[in-house]
Amino acid sequence: MTAWVKGDATDAEGAIAAAAALLAAAHAPVFAGLNADVAAIRAAYRLAGTIGASLDTQGAAGTYADLGALARVGAMTTTPAEARGRADVALVVGTKADAAALVAALRGGKPVRGRAAGADRQVLSVGGASAETLASDLALLRAYAKGHLKDESPLNGIARALYAAQYGVVLYDPAELGELGVEMLQGLVRDVNEVTRCFALSLGDSDQDRAVVQVSAWTTGQAPRTGFGRKVPEHDPWRFDAARQVSAGEADAALWLSSLPAARPDWLDALPSIAIVGEGSPEAAPGTAEIVIAVGVPGASAGGVLWNEGRAALTYRPGAGGGPSAADVLARIEHHIAGKDS
Repeated sequence: MTAWVKGDATDAEGAIAAAAALLAAAHAPVFAGLNADVAAIRAAYRLAGTIGASLDTQGAAGTYADLGALARVGAMTTTPAEARGRADVALVVGTKADAAALVAALRGGKPVRGRAAGADRQVLSVGGASAETLASDLALLRAYAKGHLKDESPLNGIARALYAAQYGVVLYDPAELGELGVEMLQGLVRDVNEVTRCFALSLGDSDQDRAVVQVSAWTTGQAPRTGFGRKVPEHDPWRFDAARQVSAGEADAALWLSSLPAARPDWLDALPSIAIVGEGSPEAAPGTAEIVIAVGVPGASAGGVLWNEGRAALTYRPGAGGGPSAADVLARIEHHIAGKDS
């Protein structure tokens, strides 16, 4: 295991002991990133519960755009496999979704199952320079779909195509669209379903936020952005926003968990921090945090259960078997804090 403490190389035990001491001395530590396999995410939740830390995720902006809309208006969703196999009309909302590999696959194929099997597939798009523009376009599209507006606008043509579909799918990136836009999109999908089949499909980044949502649900009964400061899990999307906590001076230590590649937040330099990162990543270098511990990368140098975007499910991905796991490092930190290791 490669590790550094304050820029100096050390062995695994030295780094783990230093990390345990840093976290044990903190009054309000935050855990962020959580871009790792399920075992590591579970270990992070156990450690947070032990020391009273709060947890936030790498892709929380997209996660909460989806969850906020889901809580208010519900969702009618499908999977990538169903979209590839059945959709004869696909509407791509925004530029980020348009760059997804699934959209390229949809453009290059035809439906092979269901009533639309063998038909030509239409792939339509709605652009927009901002979340506000996209939400406005979706509001207009919904007005055309409901018949409140009638003219020869391209949006009217898209609305007619959705209503004529055997199986329509609307693809979007929740972080780009924002909560208001996602809510408007789900309303459009619901409207079209009064006449034919239509579903939404969220295409997030390659981070493991969806794995975190599931681990958090079965561990705490709540979504991420959870705090254990009062020894019971409390969910609050505003209060436990890691960036906000650091900016407000509410946090005094941080643990950044990213055994899979993820952009390091700027605020990590603002307080004493520990980085548990994948071997070979740019973050696995001295000085990127006060304590840096390099671990195996799930699905590459280590095995692990990860969110599989293509299957929309948790699946195991084998690794080469080299390198320690993030889950093991976190468990050993917890054991040190609990006094189980000398």
